[in-house]
Amino acid sequence: MRSSSIKYTLAAGVAFAVATVTPVFAEEATTAEQTINVMNKLFGSHPGKRANHAKGVVAEGSFIPSAEAAGISKASLFQGPPVPVTIRFSDATGVPTIPDGSKNANPHGMSLKFKLVDGSEMDVVLNALKYFPVATGEAFRDLLQAVADSGPDAAHPTALERFTAAHPAAATAGGTAKTPSSLARQTYNGVNAFVFVDKDGKRQPFRFRFVPVQGEDILSPEDAAKREPNYLMAEIGPRIAVEPARFTVQAQLAAPGDPTNDATKPWPEDRRIVDLGVLTVSKVVPDSAEAEKALLFMPNALTDGVEVSDDPLIDARVQAYAVSFGRRSQ
Repeated sequence: MRSSSIKYTLAAGVAFAVATVTPVFAEEATTAEQTINVMNKLFGSHPGKRANHAKGVVAEGSFIPSAEAAGISKASLFQGPPVPVTIRFSDATGVPTIPDGSKNANPHGMSLKFKLVDGSEMDVVLNALKYFPVATGEAFRDLLQAVADSGPDAAHPTALERFTAAHPAAATAGGTAKTPSSLARQTYNGVNAFVFVDKDGKRQPFRFRFVPVQGEDILSPEDAAKREPNYLMAEIGPRIAVEPARFTVQAQLAAPGDPTNDATKPWPEDRRIVDLGVLTVSKVVPDSAEAEKALLFMPNALTDGVEVSDDPLIDARVQAYAVSFGRRSQ
């Protein structure tokens, strides 16, 4: 797509380029393939880049578990010494040149790969949304297509207006993610529910939350728009070279009756929060652009003591990430 023909808009918590796009729901394609097809139509195809969250920076650090974490999960991640972590921060959309301060770069993402003592890895995928706009992979695909069908010349009610009327969270989720002054000064949430299993087999549903130790620092839309196009990606390296960025890793625990299969429904803020430990982000890798090509973060890449819940979006994300990785690796 030519850049002059693209109009950006923030829709339902995910940034999309609005253009007239022909439906790409080929009968032989899976939902994941259809989802990536629509993303490629919306954002353009950029060889070697992710279909979404294409712009990013890779860093390294470590995680030190808390004493409390060992009691709630038998995972080795929470039982022993610090473990190395690879972290990728990112902007939303599949546009690798999107300005960091654009409202369409929200929600910013944080993906982590914990290197466990037995040589295995555990992945965690987060973003700045407090809840997701839809509850299933099929609905996310349909949201993308609704955005694509709702260009400036579309008749009202547009496909997106009809979609948000039927999916209330799609109209409000985007407003929960704001632009930070630094990637180190934003809270990143796990919108999907997972399950802790302790040494006695007790199961506890939870959602991740990574909170900056320095606190959040959110810019106004006007201030964000004035920043240099790459200010977030350029700032994080020099910042952590002087002083590492630290995040308190938390788990919000579900109470009986809290839904674990619907990422559009946040749990009440009075739910118990467990301090799992501290993530320290210490340096940006020397060749971030090259390093990120080989990285694939999978929400179901877990370890004994942490399990997937009944949230259907987990598998939907896994399938879509695999399709995107396969295409950008060609």
